[in-house]
Amino acid sequence: MRIAQIMRSVAAALFFCLASSLVAAIQLLPVVSGLSSPVFVTNAGDGSNRLFIVEQGGTIRVLQPGSTTPSLFLDIHTKVVASGEQGLLGLAFHPEYSTNGRFFVYYTRTGDGTIVIAEYQVSTDPNVANPTEKVLLTIPHPTNTNHNGGMLAFGPDNYLYIGVGDGGSANDPPNNAQNVNVLLGKILRIDVSAPGTYSSPPTNPFFGATPGADEIFAYGFRNPWRFSFDHVTGVQWVGDVGQGAREEVDMPIVNGGNYGWRVLEGSACTNNDPALCSSPQNYIFPILDYTHLNGRCSITGGYVYRGSQGALPGGTYVYGDYCSGEILAWDGTTQTLLLDTASNISSFGEDEQGELYVVDLGGSISRIVSTVPCTYAISPASVTLPSGGGGGSVAVTAATGCGWTATSNVPWITITGGTPGSGAGTATYAVAPYTGHPKYRNGTATIAGQTFSAKQSK
Repeated sequence: MRIAQIMRSVAAALFFCLASSLVAAIQLLPVVSGLSSPVFVTNAGDGSNRLFIVEQGGTIRVLQPGSTTPSLFLDIHTKVVASGEQGLLGLAFHPEYSTNGRFFVYYTRTGDGTIVIAEYQVSTDPNVANPTEKVLLTIPHPTNTNHNGGMLAFGPDNYLYIGVGDGGSANDPPNNAQNVNVLLGKILRIDVSAPGTYSSPPTNPFFGATPGADEIFAYGFRNPWRFSFDHVTGVQWVGDVGQGAREEVDMPIVNGGNYGWRVLEGSACTNNDPALCSSPQNYIFPILDYTHLNGRCSITGGYVYRGSQGALPGGTYVYGDYCSGEILAWDGTTQTLLLDTASNISSFGEDEQGELYVVDLGGSISRIVSTVPCTYAISPASVTLPSGGGGGSVAVTAATGCGWTATSNVPWITITGGTPGSGAGTATYAVAPYTGHPKYRNGTATIAGQTFSAKQSK
């Protein structure tokens, strides 16, 4: 079967994990302003619920929960050239940051524009980084100042993924994106489990004796500007900036996949290499693309919404356009305009609860919230079971677009299905047999924010 056909089948299957309900109306809730060219916001995954804000000039600021005034976490502006598409562009915290304090940055180096991936560590003060740098990887970018990429994120395999642009200019003159011997125009994947260094996973497609650079995971990208991993499916979504005609979203990103640039821009042949367009089976086409109409000109990749506050149906992919300021959604079949803003959307971000944020290069960050408050009810709210255990279901009543989750608060109650949900739905549970003392036990689960109680007697 052809590669493109396989990928279309895989993508279709993955959409069963996407929401099928109508997209909810949204608004932006201001979180912080007065920033200097913010390009990214993220969380450390350490339970602190802090937000970390990347400013293009070379600083990272930390915002405490409930605060509107961030403090300085790291300042490396003397190392960074920041102009146009250059600067401090990416930040990723190690999956075990709460215990090892390690994090990674992506920037363009002052003097020659070389792309640098470097490791840092938090100091004894949890809100201040140790300034000692360990450079892991450098990628020459000598000719042009555009198309630097800039995204870092850990995948579900705990490897660090890196989105690198094609080196700039127009039409990728050196054909870097299709050249598997250079790192430009690629999604890279490296293992940073050993502090201060990296290795390439042996499962990378060009590892070892296979011709090509060991670090490459997938290729054929123009300027991947923000990617993310769906917390439920583990699938990687990439927003790849087009040239003069089309913007695209690629998913899933597969090991060794060729996503087409400079042969293709979106789903269209560029005529840079016209003979190659006659073999479309060699490329993986985007799951969606859009043309440069109504002021659209540069995609900003986003996230699959998995929050519990019901801002959007769970599974909706949220992204935007830097030029038009539009926030867009994809539900598996249709692109929808969520909100038309006046912002230059440089990035989206996510907090520890899965709620999404919009970064405006002009200096502010806002959270996406629903325009309609979500209310929830469950039925039944309690159950009594015999010592042999059992199971059942709980009906959730909620408006369309209101997301919810179900979690057990005791080890002997297991949520077996239905979560995360959106709108009206059902959560299922199982209760383990009880052989202990005293004569009965009580436990709870939290379903759609409501307390579900279970009593078990011998």
